[in-house]
Amino acid sequence: MKRFGLSVSGLAATSVLLASLALGTTPSRSLDIGALESLSRNAAFDQFVEDLWPEARRNGISPELYRSAFAGVTPDPRIFDRQTSQAEFVTPIWTYLAKRVSADRIARGKSMMQTHTSALQAVERRYGVDKYIVASIWGMETNYGSYTGKMSVIRSLATMAFSGGRKKYGRKQLLGALDILQSGDISLDQFTGSWAGAMGHTQFIPLTYNAYAVDMTGDGKRDIWNSVPDALGSTANYLKKRGWKNHMPWGWEVRLPRGFNYRMAGKKGTRSVAAWAKLGVKPAGQGRFGVGKVRARLLLPVGRHGPAFLVTKNFDAILAYNRSNSYALAVAHLGDRLAGQGPFEASWPTDMKLLSRSDNRELQKLLSARGFNTGGTSGTIGPRTRSAISNYQHRIGLTPDGYADARLLERLRRGL
Repeated sequence: MKRFGLSVSGLAATSVLLASLALGTTPSRSLDIGALESLSRNAAFDQFVEDLWPEARRNGISPELYRSAFAGVTPDPRIFDRQTSQAEFVTPIWTYLAKRVSADRIARGKSMMQTHTSALQAVERRYGVDKYIVASIWGMETNYGSYTGKMSVIRSLATMAFSGGRKKYGRKQLLGALDILQSGDISLDQFTGSWAGAMGHTQFIPLTYNAYAVDMTGDGKRDIWNSVPDALGSTANYLKKRGWKNHMPWGWEVRLPRGFNYRMAGKKGTRSVAAWAKLGVKPAGQGRFGVGKVRARLLLPVGRHGPAFLVTKNFDAILAYNRSNSYALAVAHLGDRLAGQGPFEASWPTDMKLLSRSDNRELQKLLSARGFNTGGTSGTIGPRTRSAISNYQHRIGLTPDGYADARLLERLRRGL
């Protein structure tokens, strides 16, 4: 890199290779090809860093910081592997929950909440967010700080911005990461996180950090890496800004009446809790709703086959942290367990055969071919696909719960 002199690895390796050829030595074919590929990649990466500088400068990044941030940085091959080896199966929600809401995590969470009682109480008072949910996110993200990630945030995000399927994400987050360094909140040697740039006790990505991180300790820094109060306060601030209201719970596990119309599930069916109660929907166990005016929607993670939930906008605030119903439900449930509540009442259909991502893509294509709009064929089952499944089920006389299993896919394959 000419302007900043950030990396000479590519030039040095090129000189070694050229010298070897000039001396008449012949490196092995595998080493030759591997070296050339590495040289090409590093040279292109150096050019990427050079080209990024004008935008970073416009954002207020100093030349000195930019130079030090990228000194000796090369693409991280581990990131290439992570981006190109995505799992081709869907983890069953019951497996996901069992791992993340385990007895050990519940016990450790209760212990950590006792240790950090004053910090959690201060966070709850300031932001009006349930301390059990804040602690739950802490537990979900890093098992209460036991693994926060040791990879260089700059190297990880620069690799993603340089190559792969998430260049846009990587570039935006990389520029945000430079802003963090420029602010002085964290030193470069401590600027670590996950392979995708998530950082600290509650795994904020850089742009989220810049928008929502707070200084709970009053030391002038927003240190989510080393300060538990700062990390918990930042998480509560994020949830509050994403719509959390302290007058209502995240939701309830519920029992549905016989003959229930499953097409009422989803956001389009949102109504007051009192209206759900009039339809015969009751809390699981012996509890009461207690907040009749609060609006809620029906969530059926595995259709009619497993537990059902009424969820409020507080559940949606958790979803903003990670757009996965499994994640949000795990956070909500772990929070309840930390507060002393018991496990879910209904059982999960653990013997059910789930569809793989390629199965989901085929399902979407078959539904679309029959005129049911799935909103795309990515293999991700979102609201449009669930609606399409429900409409198809209704047309052929099945319970329209919007959930597809192997048997439903087989019916579509047979043209039924």
